[in-house]
Amino acid sequence: MLADFSFADNTVGYLIEGTMDKDAIVALRSQVLEKFKSHDKINLYLEDSNIEHFSLSAATIGALFPLEHSKRFHKIALVTDRKWIHALAAIDNALIGATLKYFPIKDRLSAISWIADVHV
Repeated sequence: MLADFSFADNTVGYLIEGTMDKDAIVALRSQVLEKFKSHDKINLYLEDSNIEHFSLSAATIGALFPLEHSKRFHKIALVTDRKWIHALAAIDNALIGATLKYFPIKDRLSAISWIADVHV
């Protein structure tokens, strides 16, 4: 399940819970692509809000999507305590032009502050 919210016109956030399978990641991808229709570049906040299960296809699509659209992101914040997601994010960060940062759940307020700050 995805819950979305906006910080600003070009900044969108998603709280993700339940099962992150191919259907869920495709739905998330579609929502972000919809945001691209009205903005050349966006900031993206993604928070693991008690995801119970990840499928391999969701992890693969989730890792490749920022690479496919790297020129469309200003900043991406990933908030999770899952070390393997931090590792995938570190690889993506090395390959994309956007600034991607990952935060543990306990630092979610720092992540929100960082993604909302237009001067960072």
